[in-house]
Formats: sequence, C-alpha cells, structure tokens
Amino acid sequence: MPQHKAFYISNTARKPELIKAITTGQWFSDLNHLKGAVFSEFTINAFIEQELRHGQYDVKTANKNSLNNSSEGERKRALLNHILESKPDYIVLDNVFDCLDVAAQSRIKNTLSNLSNEVIIIQLSTRKRDILEFIDSVYVIEDGEPKLYVPTAEATQKNFTQQLPQPYQTQRETFNPLIQLNKVSVSYGERPILNNISWQINHGEFWQLIGPNGSGKSTILSLISGDNPKGYMVDMRLFGIKKGSGETVWDIKKNIGFYTSEMLRGFKRRDTIESMIVSGFLDSVGLYKRPTDTQINIAHQWLSLLNMLHIKDKSFQFLSNGHKRLVLIARAMVKHPPLLILDEPTNGLDDADAKLFSELVNKIAQESETAIIYVSHRKEEFIIPDFVFKLTPHATGSVGQYLLGG
Repeated sequence: MPQHKAFYISNTARKPELIKAITTGQWFSDLNHLKGAVFSEFTINAFIEQELRHGQYDVKTANKNSLNNSSEGERKRALLNHILESKPDYIVLDNVFDCLDVAAQSRIKNTLSNLSNEVIIIQLSTRKRDILEFIDSVYVIEDGEPKLYVPTAEATQKNFTQQLPQPYQTQRETFNPLIQLNKVSVSYGERPILNNISWQINHGEFWQLIGPNGSGKSTILSLISGDNPKGYMVDMRLFGIKKGSGETVWDIKKNIGFYTSEMLRGFKRRDTIESMIVSGFLDSVGLYKRPTDTQINIAHQWLSLLNMLHIKDKSFQFLSNGHKRLVLIARAMVKHPPLLILDEPTNGLDDADAKLFSELVNKIAQESETAIIYVSHRKEEFIIPDFVFKLTPHATGSVGQYLLGG
C-alpha cells in the first residue's frame, strides 16, 4: 500500500520551496523516477495565465467554462479531474479544502480516499482539521527540514487584553431592527436563488450566515449592502429606511463595516499600518485628508489593542495575512458601524491566525453595540455567534432557517 504524508504548516511557510523539495525527491527519495502532479493555487494560476496570454484552455470545468471565469470551487474540481486523467504516481495537495463547502469537501475526501489505494498522497495543510484520515505520517518544517509532528498542548492565554476602543461619535442614531427581509425571493432569469426569505437582525446581535456554495449567501449580502438592484423589487428595510423610498447607496453603506478575504487583493499600496486604520474614518484606500487628533488617538488605541503600536510606521505589506486581517477589521470598526459584515474571513488562514482572528471578532461582539453577520460555508471552531441563519438550496430557490449559535 502507498505511504501517505502530510505537512502541517503555517502561513509563513515558503510553499514553492516546499513543493520543489518534495517533487525533486530532495526529502523523499522514494519519489525519484515517479510521475507526480501538484494540486495548488500556483498550478491553477499558471493555467489561468496560459488562458489569458495564449488563449490556451487545457483545463475546463464541468460546465465547459474557462478557469478564469469559474468559481474557486469549480476551479479546484476541474484541476483535480485534470490531474487524475494524467494518472500520476503521486499527488501533492496544497490546501485542497479552502473555499469549498461541506458537501464539496466530502466529495473530494471520498475521491482521495479511493485514490489512496493506488496513488501516493502528500498533503500540505495549514489547518489540522483538514488533514486526511488515511495519512500515515504528519510532518512540520523545522530549520528547513521535515520533522515528524508531535502534538503539544495549545496555549490558552488571551491576546487582546485591553478594552475595545470607544466610538468616535458617542451620540449616534440607533435602528431596531437594523435589517428586515420580508418574504424576499430573488431569481436571475429562470434560475431561482432565494425563496420567501424572512430574516430580522436587531441591534448588537451576532449572526452567522451559513449555506453551501451557490445557496445565495452573496445575494443576501448584496441586498443588505444596497449593491443589488433587485433590492428595489422586494420588501425590506435597511437601517430604518424602506428600500426604494429615495435612499442612496451611501445612506446604506455608511452604516456598514465590511470585510472579506478578497479585500487583501485590493490593498497593494505601501501605506503604513497606522494609515490603513486611520483611513477607515475617511472611507478611503490611503490618506488624502489630514485626520484629526481624535481620529489618530483612536487609531492608536486600536493599534495598542492589536499589539502593533510599536510597528505602526511599518508598511501594511510587512504583515502576515493573518495580521493584515486584524488591521482591516480595526479599519472597519473605528467608527463602530451599526453592522459589521465578515464574508469568509478565515479563508486561507492557518490555525494560529484563525484563532487570533476569532478572538478579536468575539471581543467586538461582546464589547460593542455593533451587530455582526459572519458568513461562512462551514463552522469555525473559535467563532461563537448568538444565532445562525441557514440557507438550504431547493429547486425553487434557497429557503432560510433560524438556529441557535454556540
């Protein structure tokens, strides 16, 4: 039987070097002269580059779409099928479960489990929970070399011990409910997305919105944020205003702090960490107006809470992905908006950074009056919502169900 290996790594691991050490036989001589394949975001990006530069479409999804015009889940399924058709002797799997819902993960696990009887599987994973059950040996990287992983007791100390900084403006209008969707149905062409959705979010509540890929989570977010023109055709109230009664998109968006893991791609400037947080007061990327002393003072309070005050003048790009997300959450929260939306916020984080991020989100939920919608297709162990709104797909569109959190 093939012997399967996994590498339990952090986000700081140099994956290209790690993959090269594996595929060249540098670490495992038994792979020499075997035919290998790499399942990775790097591989997907290389195929997309071929599509854009040369019009070469070597990998297509089940719907015959190009990779560039497909979702993350569709891309991963297409790449895995492409690799299996080449009949490799071993496959290197790099964070295979990122961006996939529970059902898609289960399908891939079954495929890989069956494949493991004939093909060597070498898994790279930043999350312990994602390591496949049939893996024989788990390694970590120490001093540039693989070492067998020995589990240790996890640290339990709190990272954010200071109080949450107070709002910039103490006198603010409050809305209750904040959001109210009344029997909302949405279709695109003949394709129904949402069916008779009723959901009320009140002041200060902590919600998780869950559902599989394609269940309509993004559609609901676009309705709440005012970006979806179909909002004018349904019955809903946003921050005390009935949709379609003359409000502007700004009237809605000024009440929302928004974070998605995709935002990291949009922040490529070399602004300082301090500037990134201060810019949250001005709703800009970068500083184009001089902030007030009060705004700078509040930004410093957030930096102190995040244990980053001593590096405030360093470039935002200097931070790890996990710490960048902490800064972007602080940026979204400096004005204590009535609603904070977190869209798949832990995608791509390792265990340590996911726990750190979750601790900050829980603190905001406990110590502020901001309501939170945390969007995910699977449960994050350390994030503890009060309530869950679950979307379940049907042929006539997804229906909603209230559940208790915890």
